[in-house]
Amino acid sequence: MKLLAAFAGALLCLASTANAQETVLKFGHAASSKHLFHTGLEDFAKRVADKTGGKVKIEVYGDRQLGDDKQLLEGIQIGTIDGALVSSPTLPLSIGATAFDALQLPFVVGSYEQLSGALLSPVGDELLKSLDQKSIKGLGFIEAGQRHFLSRGKAVEKVADFAGLKTRIVPIPLHKATWEAVGVNPIGMAYGEVYSALETGTIDAVEINLSSIESESLYDAAKNVTLTGHYFWPGVLMMSNIGWQKLSPEVQAALEEAGRETTAEAYKTAAAQESEVTKALEAKGVTITKLSDLPEMQEKTSGVVTEWLKKDPLIQSFYDAVKAGK
Repeated sequence: MKLLAAFAGALLCLASTANAQETVLKFGHAASSKHLFHTGLEDFAKRVADKTGGKVKIEVYGDRQLGDDKQLLEGIQIGTIDGALVSSPTLPLSIGATAFDALQLPFVVGSYEQLSGALLSPVGDELLKSLDQKSIKGLGFIEAGQRHFLSRGKAVEKVADFAGLKTRIVPIPLHKATWEAVGVNPIGMAYGEVYSALETGTIDAVEINLSSIESESLYDAAKNVTLTGHYFWPGVLMMSNIGWQKLSPEVQAALEEAGRETTAEAYKTAAAQESEVTKALEAKGVTITKLSDLPEMQEKTSGVVTEWLKKDPLIQSFYDAVKAGK
């Protein structure tokens, strides 16, 4: 009995040591827990656990539990939040990371595969590394989906139908210039306010991805989707540089490797779900329309691309990488 007691004590000691060595990191995002961002972060968490033998556990918090994108960025920079997946347009808006406008130049990227190739190339690494000067460690990208147009009134069938529509955008200069060129009345608004704004008629429309229309139940407030595919919506996977510096080189390497693998998988997942979500929305009474004169919309926004290529060398480098990958 004494031997068994000693053995049991040894096991408890080992378990206690193992638990003491476990590092728990909390990662948040501002989308629904049913969203592709959540799925992608959970995939990242699993890969990190596998690569570290369970020594690093990442807890995923969706539904804005740790804050919206702006709050997540602020928390990461001062070290009160371990990590997050932040929508790329928030970076130019909140921390002046202009280079990330490259990811949403209108009609520059034509497919998930093309974008994945660019983000996994050296220019993608450069974008992530550019966050070092903002006290942020960039780890990878997770895609929310190609952007289209959701309206609560009649379906938008041609470019002329965009005229004057009160349309929610993320209020960054790139988006404002893009949508003013298209002809809508762009309105800056927090993501969490979109549903009620559509429901009450405060806005007529929103440019958005299909996955968000489904996960946020926006189809209850607006029933017309126009497929435009004007740009994609990458989320940037990141950690606080303060917390990053506390990790061992081995754990840092594991997180970087997991981030790269997650990026590749996230784009495959996003591409695969596009048709599935389209069918799901149609089953909920959403009308899906193709813009009849898409080349006209592309032409109207081409000047925005030309202007933005001059704003940061990394924007031009990204553009060149995408064109080289075609």
